Amino acid sequence: MPFISIKFHRGRTADKKREIAASVTDAIVETLGGERDWVTIVFDEYEQENWAIGGALQLDRHGPVPPDDPV
Repeated sequence: MPFISIKFHRGRTADKKREIAASVTDAIVETLGGERDWVTIVFDEYEQENWAIGGALQLDRHGPVPPDDPV
C-alpha cells in the first residue's frame, strides 16, 4: 500500500492535481502491481516564502506565483 507525498509550491489547480494523481497512480500500479485503490497520494503545498533552494527563498528566485497560476 504505497503512500506518496508530493511537495510543490502553492498554485496548481485541482485539474492539474487530478492529472498528477492519475499519472503517478498508473505508474505505481504498473511498476509494483496491486490495486489503484491501494495507492495514497498527499499533496503538500508551500508558499514560496517558506521554501529555499541554494540558500535563496523561491520567492526571491522567481517572484510570487499569481493565485491563478496553473503551473
